[in-house]
Amino acid sequence: LLILDFFVSFRWLVIAVGLVRAYLAKGSYHSLYYSIEKPLKFFQTGALLEILHCALGIVPSSVVLTAFQVMSRVFLTWAVTHSVKEVQTEDSVLLFVVAWTITEIIRYSFYTFSLLNHLPYLIKWARYTLFIVLYPMGVSGELLTIYAALPFVRQSGLYSISLPNKYNFSFDYYTFLILVMISYIPIFPQLYFHMLHQRRKVLSHTEEHRKSE
Repeated sequence: LLILDFFVSFRWLVIAVGLVRAYLAKGSYHSLYYSIEKPLKFFQTGALLEILHCALGIVPSSVVLTAFQVMSRVFLTWAVTHSVKEVQTEDSVLLFVVAWTITEIIRYSFYTFSLLNHLPYLIKWARYTLFIVLYPMGVSGELLTIYAALPFVRQSGLYSISLPNKYNFSFDYYTFLILVMISYIPIFPQLYFHMLHQRRKVLSHTEEHRKSE
């Protein structure tokens, strides 16, 4: 389990280093997506295993929350950013990639140090505090990227199925993306307030423990 957590932290460090190197080489943050496209696709797709790890109790996280988070990221990676090439130069893509990267480095550093029974307060504080900025940042990047993809999806008819056909079935990917965006309205607040509740519980307990010492 320790090796697993370390590996997950390492793979996101690879993406972070790739972003920094590309920025230093270009001198601009625009179009940095191309510098980390391949590792992002590989690592984010591999994250599907995290759902299984949660279900088996290997990783101490909610199966439902993890499944939603992982599936939404895989969807953004492949069904939007990969499929609609025109959005890959959008700054919103960098916005959610940076948010994902920082969040996962902190989260799995937290798991790793917890397993070592030597969890620095700074990492615990970062785990339950930086999400206040990172979650809205990531969601904003995701929504803006989907929004930017809409006109290209409508124009190309990407992934859409029109009637008539032998299956008597139709599917409009443009409408589906709009429904995905709308789904953030009830889901994101639940995740956000859940983390706020966890923050109050964990950090207040830590403060009481430190004072008792």
